[in-house]
Amino acid sequence: MLTTAELLKQVRRIEIKTKGLSNHIFAGEYHSTFKGRGMSFSEVREYTPGDDVKFIDWNVTARFSHPFVKVFEEERELIVMLVVDISGSSLFGTQKRLKRDLITELGAVLSFSATTNNDKVGVIFFSDKVEKYIPPKKGKGHILRIIRELIALEPVNSGSTNVGVALEFLNNVLKKRTITFVLSDFVSPEYHHPLQLAARKHDLVGMHIYDKHDAELPEIGLVQVMDAESGKMAWIDTDSSNVRKNYAEAYQEKQKYCVQSFRKSGASLLHIRTDQDYVKILQSYFKAR
Repeated sequence: MLTTAELLKQVRRIEIKTKGLSNHIFAGEYHSTFKGRGMSFSEVREYTPGDDVKFIDWNVTARFSHPFVKVFEEERELIVMLVVDISGSSLFGTQKRLKRDLITELGAVLSFSATTNNDKVGVIFFSDKVEKYIPPKKGKGHILRIIRELIALEPVNSGSTNVGVALEFLNNVLKKRTITFVLSDFVSPEYHHPLQLAARKHDLVGMHIYDKHDAELPEIGLVQVMDAESGKMAWIDTDSSNVRKNYAEAYQEKQKYCVQSFRKSGASLLHIRTDQDYVKILQSYFKAR
Protein backbone atom coordinates (compact mmCIF):
# COMPACT_ATOMS: atom_id res chain seq x y z
CA MET A 1 0.00 0.00 0.00
CA LEU A 2 1.42 3.36 -1.04
CA THR A 3 1.67 6.19 1.45
CA THR A 4 0.04 9.49 0.50
CA ALA A 5 3.44 11.07 -0.14
CA GLU A 6 4.54 8.16 -2.36
CA LEU A 7 1.27 8.28 -4.30
CA LEU A 8 1.51 12.04 -4.89
CA LYS A 9 5.10 11.65 -6.04
CA GLN A 10 4.10 8.96 -8.56
CA VAL A 11 1.12 11.00 -9.77
CA ARG A 12 3.42 13.98 -10.37
CA ARG A 13 5.97 11.85 -12.22
CA ILE A 14 3.30 10.33 -14.47
CA GLU A 15 1.73 13.76 -15.04
CA ILE A 16 5.01 15.35 -16.14
CA LYS A 17 5.90 12.54 -18.54
CA THR A 18 2.52 11.87 -20.10
CA LYS A 19 1.26 15.46 -20.24
CA GLY A 20 4.38 16.40 -22.18
CA LEU A 21 3.79 13.57 -24.65
CA SER A 22 0.16 14.57 -25.05
CA ASN A 23 0.89 18.25 -25.64
CA HIS A 24 3.84 17.87 -28.00
CA ILE A 25 3.20 14.60 -29.82
CA PHE A 26 -0.37 13.32 -29.63
CA ALA A 27 -2.68 16.33 -29.32
CA GLY A 28 -2.89 17.14 -33.04
CA GLU A 29 -2.95 13.51 -34.13
CA TYR A 30 -5.64 12.65 -31.59
CA HIS A 31 -7.69 15.64 -32.79
CA SER A 32 -7.52 14.59 -36.43
CA THR A 33 -8.03 10.88 -35.71
CA PHE A 34 -11.24 11.08 -33.69
CA LYS A 35 -13.91 13.15 -35.35
CA GLY A 36 -16.81 14.92 -33.71
CA ARG A 37 -20.31 13.48 -33.70
CA GLY A 38 -21.79 15.97 -36.15
CA MET A 39 -22.15 19.61 -37.15
CA SER A 40 -23.46 22.41 -34.95
CA PHE A 41 -24.50 25.97 -35.79
CA SER A 42 -21.67 28.48 -35.35
CA GLU A 43 -22.64 31.86 -36.88
CA VAL A 44 -24.17 33.64 -39.87
CA ARG A 45 -22.24 35.53 -42.52
CA GLU A 46 -23.03 37.27 -45.77
CA TYR A 47 -23.69 35.06 -48.75
CA THR A 48 -20.85 34.73 -51.28
CA PRO A 49 -21.12 33.17 -54.75
CA GLY A 50 -20.73 29.41 -54.51
CA ASP A 51 -22.40 29.04 -51.09
CA ASP A 52 -25.09 26.35 -50.89
CA VAL A 53 -28.47 28.11 -51.03
CA LYS A 54 -29.97 25.56 -48.62
CA PHE A 55 -27.97 27.20 -45.83
CA ILE A 56 -29.47 30.67 -46.39
CA ASP A 57 -30.86 32.12 -43.14
CA TRP A 58 -34.12 33.61 -44.41
CA ASN A 59 -34.89 35.52 -41.21
CA VAL A 60 -31.57 37.38 -41.21
CA THR A 61 -31.77 37.82 -45.00
CA ALA A 62 -35.19 39.47 -44.70
CA ARG A 63 -33.98 41.75 -41.90
CA PHE A 64 -30.99 43.10 -43.84
CA SER A 65 -32.42 42.84 -47.37
CA HIS A 66 -29.49 40.80 -48.71
CA PRO A 67 -28.65 37.13 -48.29
CA PHE A 68 -26.89 35.61 -45.26
CA VAL A 69 -25.97 31.97 -44.77
CA LYS A 70 -25.64 29.81 -41.67
CA VAL A 71 -22.16 28.52 -40.87
CA PHE A 72 -21.75 25.14 -39.20
CA GLU A 73 -18.71 23.61 -37.56
CA GLU A 74 -17.83 20.14 -36.39
CA GLU A 75 -18.91 19.29 -32.85
CA ARG A 76 -15.54 18.58 -31.28
CA GLU A 77 -16.57 17.58 -27.79
CA LEU A 78 -16.35 13.82 -27.40
CA ILE A 79 -16.56 11.35 -24.56
CA VAL A 80 -13.49 9.17 -24.07
CA MET A 81 -13.85 6.03 -21.95
CA LEU A 82 -10.94 4.01 -20.62
CA VAL A 83 -11.81 0.40 -19.76
CA VAL A 84 -8.89 -0.58 -17.55
CA ASP A 85 -7.84 -4.07 -16.44
CA ILE A 86 -6.56 -4.11 -12.82
CA SER A 87 -6.74 -7.90 -12.40
CA GLY A 88 -3.94 -9.90 -10.83
CA SER A 89 -2.31 -10.71 -14.16
CA SER A 90 -1.67 -6.99 -14.78
CA LEU A 91 0.92 -7.13 -11.98
CA PHE A 92 3.23 -9.30 -14.09
CA GLY A 93 6.31 -8.02 -15.90
CA THR A 94 9.80 -9.38 -16.52
CA GLN A 95 11.28 -6.74 -18.83
CA LYS A 96 11.09 -2.96 -18.59
CA ARG A 97 8.00 -2.64 -16.36
CA LEU A 98 4.85 -4.34 -15.12
CA LYS A 99 1.84 -4.52 -17.42
CA ARG A 100 0.01 -2.36 -14.87
CA ASP A 101 2.70 0.35 -15.15
CA LEU A 102 2.32 0.43 -18.93
CA ILE A 103 -1.48 0.56 -18.65
CA THR A 104 -1.15 3.49 -16.24
CA GLU A 105 1.06 5.48 -18.61
CA LEU A 106 -1.15 4.78 -21.61
CA GLY A 107 -4.27 5.73 -19.65
CA ALA A 108 -2.66 9.00 -18.58
CA VAL A 109 -1.48 9.87 -22.11
CA LEU A 110 -4.93 9.21 -23.57
CA SER A 111 -6.59 11.22 -20.78
CA PHE A 112 -4.37 14.26 -21.29
CA SER A 113 -4.74 14.02 -25.09
CA ALA A 114 -8.52 14.03 -24.67
CA THR A 115 -8.64 16.89 -22.19
CA THR A 116 -6.32 18.99 -24.41
CA ASN A 117 -9.10 18.76 -27.02
CA ASN A 118 -11.76 19.64 -24.43
CA ASP A 119 -13.22 16.13 -24.37
CA LYS A 120 -14.68 14.40 -21.33
CA VAL A 121 -12.89 11.36 -19.90
CA GLY A 122 -14.30 8.50 -17.81
CA VAL A 123 -12.94 5.17 -16.59
CA ILE A 124 -14.27 1.68 -15.92
CA PHE A 125 -11.83 -0.31 -13.76
CA PHE A 126 -12.39 -4.06 -13.84
CA SER A 127 -11.06 -7.44 -12.77
CA ASP A 128 -13.58 -10.28 -12.82
CA LYS A 129 -16.16 -7.60 -12.00
CA VAL A 130 -16.43 -3.83 -12.33
CA GLU A 131 -14.30 -2.49 -9.47
CA LYS A 132 -14.92 1.22 -9.95
CA TYR A 133 -16.66 3.58 -12.37
CA ILE A 134 -15.60 7.20 -12.80
CA PRO A 135 -18.18 9.06 -14.94
CA PRO A 136 -16.89 11.23 -17.80
CA LYS A 137 -15.90 14.76 -16.83
CA LYS A 138 -13.49 17.49 -17.87
CA GLY A 139 -10.70 19.31 -16.08
CA LYS A 140 -7.17 18.83 -14.81
CA GLY A 141 -8.35 17.86 -11.32
CA HIS A 142 -10.47 15.09 -12.82
CA ILE A 143 -7.53 13.77 -14.87
CA LEU A 144 -5.25 13.76 -11.82
CA ARG A 145 -7.90 11.77 -9.94
CA ILE A 146 -7.92 9.23 -12.78
CA ILE A 147 -4.11 8.97 -12.63
CA ARG A 148 -4.26 8.40 -8.84
CA GLU A 149 -6.70 5.55 -9.36
CA LEU A 150 -4.66 4.11 -12.24
CA ILE A 151 -1.67 3.92 -9.90
CA ALA A 152 -3.27 2.85 -6.64
CA LEU A 153 -6.62 1.11 -7.18
CA GLU A 154 -6.54 -2.59 -6.35
CA PRO A 155 -9.22 -5.25 -6.95
CA VAL A 156 -11.29 -6.21 -3.93
CA ASN A 157 -10.28 -9.86 -4.31
CA SER A 158 -7.21 -11.31 -6.01
CA GLY A 159 -8.94 -10.44 -9.26
CA SER A 160 -9.13 -12.67 -12.29
CA THR A 161 -9.87 -11.06 -15.68
CA ASN A 162 -13.32 -10.78 -17.26
CA VAL A 163 -13.37 -8.37 -20.20
CA GLY A 164 -16.99 -9.28 -21.00
CA VAL A 165 -18.27 -7.96 -17.66
CA ALA A 166 -16.59 -4.60 -18.25
CA LEU A 167 -17.96 -4.30 -21.80
CA GLU A 168 -21.48 -5.18 -20.66
CA PHE A 169 -21.24 -2.41 -18.06
CA LEU A 170 -20.07 0.01 -20.77
CA ASN A 171 -22.99 -0.96 -23.01
CA ASN A 172 -25.51 -0.45 -20.21
CA VAL A 173 -24.18 2.78 -18.69
CA LEU A 174 -22.97 4.85 -21.67
CA LYS A 175 -25.93 5.72 -23.87
CA LYS A 176 -24.07 8.19 -26.11
CA ARG A 177 -21.40 7.14 -28.57
CA THR A 178 -17.90 7.27 -27.07
CA ILE A 179 -14.30 6.64 -28.04
CA THR A 180 -13.47 3.62 -25.89
CA PHE A 181 -10.00 2.25 -25.21
CA VAL A 182 -9.86 -1.21 -23.60
CA LEU A 183 -6.48 -1.69 -21.88
CA SER A 184 -5.96 -5.32 -20.88
CA ASP A 185 -3.89 -8.46 -21.40
CA PHE A 186 -7.18 -10.12 -22.46
CA VAL A 187 -6.51 -13.23 -20.35
CA SER A 188 -10.25 -13.67 -20.07
CA PRO A 189 -13.17 -16.02 -20.63
CA GLU A 190 -15.23 -15.43 -23.78
CA TYR A 191 -16.11 -11.81 -24.50
CA HIS A 192 -16.89 -11.80 -28.23
CA HIS A 193 -20.63 -10.99 -27.91
CA PRO A 194 -20.35 -7.95 -25.59
CA LEU A 195 -17.38 -6.77 -27.68
CA GLN A 196 -19.49 -6.96 -30.82
CA LEU A 197 -22.29 -4.95 -29.18
CA ALA A 198 -19.85 -2.35 -27.85
CA ALA A 199 -18.14 -1.96 -31.24
CA ARG A 200 -21.48 -1.28 -32.94
CA LYS A 201 -22.27 1.53 -30.51
CA HIS A 202 -18.83 3.00 -29.80
CA ASP A 203 -15.56 3.76 -31.59
CA LEU A 204 -13.68 0.97 -29.83
CA VAL A 205 -9.92 0.40 -29.67
CA GLY A 206 -8.37 -2.57 -27.87
CA MET A 207 -4.88 -2.24 -26.42
CA HIS A 208 -3.47 -5.68 -25.81
CA ILE A 209 -0.78 -5.25 -23.14
CA TYR A 210 1.59 -8.18 -22.76
CA ASP A 211 5.02 -9.22 -21.51
CA LYS A 212 7.61 -11.21 -23.44
CA HIS A 213 7.24 -14.10 -21.00
CA ASP A 214 3.46 -14.17 -21.30
CA ALA A 215 4.19 -15.77 -24.66
CA GLU A 216 7.20 -17.96 -23.87
CA LEU A 217 8.90 -19.54 -20.87
CA PRO A 218 12.62 -19.01 -20.35
CA GLU A 219 14.79 -22.10 -19.85
CA ILE A 220 15.80 -21.64 -16.21
CA GLY A 221 15.25 -25.10 -14.75
CA LEU A 222 12.82 -26.09 -12.00
CA VAL A 223 11.00 -23.05 -10.62
CA GLN A 224 8.08 -22.38 -8.33
CA VAL A 225 5.47 -20.10 -9.87
CA MET A 226 2.25 -18.49 -8.72
CA ASP A 227 -0.85 -17.90 -10.82
CA ALA A 228 -1.34 -14.14 -10.46
CA GLU A 229 -5.11 -14.42 -10.64
CA SER A 230 -5.89 -17.55 -8.62
CA GLY A 231 -2.95 -17.34 -6.22
CA LYS A 232 -2.18 -21.05 -6.71
CA MET A 233 1.45 -22.18 -6.43
CA ALA A 234 3.08 -24.84 -8.60
CA TRP A 235 6.49 -26.21 -9.56
CA ILE A 236 7.30 -26.36 -13.27
CA ASP A 237 10.31 -27.64 -15.16
CA THR A 238 11.12 -24.90 -17.67
CA ASP A 239 13.87 -27.08 -19.20
CA SER A 240 11.15 -29.39 -20.52
CA SER A 241 10.42 -28.68 -24.19
CA ASN A 242 6.87 -30.04 -23.74
CA VAL A 243 6.18 -27.67 -20.85
CA ARG A 244 7.42 -24.69 -22.86
CA LYS A 245 5.46 -25.83 -25.93
CA ASN A 246 2.19 -26.23 -23.98
CA TYR A 247 2.71 -22.84 -22.33
CA ALA A 248 3.28 -21.14 -25.69
CA GLU A 249 0.30 -22.87 -27.31
CA ALA A 250 -2.03 -21.82 -24.48
CA TYR A 251 -0.97 -18.20 -24.98
CA GLN A 252 -1.37 -18.45 -28.76
CA GLU A 253 -4.93 -19.75 -28.35
CA LYS A 254 -5.86 -16.71 -26.23
CA GLN A 255 -4.17 -14.46 -28.77
CA LYS A 256 -6.01 -16.05 -31.69
CA TYR A 257 -9.36 -15.62 -29.93
CA CYS A 258 -8.58 -11.98 -29.13
CA VAL A 259 -7.50 -11.08 -32.67
CA GLN A 260 -10.46 -12.85 -34.29
CA SER A 261 -12.97 -11.29 -31.87
CA PHE A 262 -11.77 -7.77 -32.60
CA ARG A 263 -11.58 -8.37 -36.35
CA LYS A 264 -15.12 -9.81 -36.52
CA SER A 265 -16.42 -6.93 -34.39
CA GLY A 266 -14.84 -4.32 -36.65
CA ALA A 267 -12.90 -2.82 -33.72
CA SER A 268 -9.25 -1.81 -33.77
CA LEU A 269 -6.60 -3.76 -31.84
CA LEU A 270 -3.08 -2.68 -30.91
CA HIS A 271 -0.44 -4.97 -29.39
CA ILE A 272 1.99 -3.28 -27.00
CA ARG A 273 4.70 -5.24 -25.17
CA THR A 274 6.02 -4.01 -21.84
CA ASP A 275 9.50 -3.38 -23.24
CA GLN A 276 8.33 -1.59 -26.41
CA ASP A 277 8.13 2.14 -27.16
CA TYR A 278 4.40 2.79 -27.02
CA VAL A 279 4.88 6.32 -28.39
CA LYS A 280 5.79 4.98 -31.85
CA ILE A 281 2.93 2.47 -31.76
CA LEU A 282 0.35 5.14 -30.90
CA GLN A 283 1.72 7.55 -33.50
CA SER A 284 1.56 4.87 -36.20
CA TYR A 285 -2.01 4.03 -35.22
CA PHE A 286 -3.19 7.66 -35.24
CA LYS A 287 -1.57 8.30 -38.63
CA ALA A 288 -2.98 5.08 -40.14
CA ARG A 289 -6.50 6.17 -39.22
